[in-house]
Amino acid sequence: MPKVRPRKKSTKLGLAVIASLLLLTGCGQRITVLNPQGPVARQEYHLIILSIVIMSFVLAVVMTIFIYVLVKFRARPGKDPEGYNPELAGYGKLEIIWTVVPILMMIALAVPTVKMIYRLQHPPTPTGDPMTIQVTSVDWKWIFEYPQQGIETVNYVAIPAGIPVDFKLSAVGPMNSFWVPALGGQEYAMPGMNMPLWLEASNPGTYLGWGANFTGAGFADMHFNVLSKSQNAFNQWVSNVKQTAPKLTEVTYRKLLQPGEVPTMTFSSMDSQFTQMNAEMSSLSQTIPGKQ
Repeated sequence: MPKVRPRKKSTKLGLAVIASLLLLTGCGQRITVLNPQGPVARQEYHLIILSIVIMSFVLAVVMTIFIYVLVKFRARPGKDPEGYNPELAGYGKLEIIWTVVPILMMIALAVPTVKMIYRLQHPPTPTGDPMTIQVTSVDWKWIFEYPQQGIETVNYVAIPAGIPVDFKLSAVGPMNSFWVPALGGQEYAMPGMNMPLWLEASNPGTYLGWGANFTGAGFADMHFNVLSKSQNAFNQWVSNVKQTAPKLTEVTYRKLLQPGEVPTMTFSSMDSQFTQMNAEMSSLSQTIPGKQ
């Protein structure tokens, strides 16, 4: 029976791993979270890179020790493994090292994480007047209310570039997760709550957002575009909406709060009574058993 030569298999495996790593080096532009387009996303990007560096260090150390042990203590015909002592119990220096080093790595990751969490509770940039947008997750659509502009959109949202936006997230029905990867991390939208999320786009552009929490049959199509515009273009868009878009009626709003999919929609008005209706239905969906 021919002998198996594992060395060739190991060589092929090693080449495959190296090729995969080389291919991954070109994926940064295609992986949205590695191509941040706003100050919040950039802060989170640096934290991701720090995490990758720490994990790569751990992997390198573990693989180095693993290969060293395989080579040094491998079984060889007619020869005992060099320096192998099966009765060895306890090694103070090593135990201190493999206890202290992980603690230091945890601190190195925890400190910037906690600092960033507290920073993200405030506008990402101090310049400019922040803008507020009320976001409601409904089966299976996103409703955006602009209280400062007095308008409303469905399944897309427009924001001015370079201006911090305070998104207030809630839900009618099951909770969801609001996520625009190019601009920042996700935040839950829950019935009966107003979850804050600060985001900002540095430049004009179109950024994809979606619901990141499964909500039923229409979940796969529950995405939206964030249209970042210059301040002048945003002001002109608001003016055009007020002049050309239909007003939002109570009948239309009630239909929007029912489960179902709809195309993008724009309304030239919003009513605080509808927002109150939204809050009441949100509370009902939270308290009535089986209400989705």
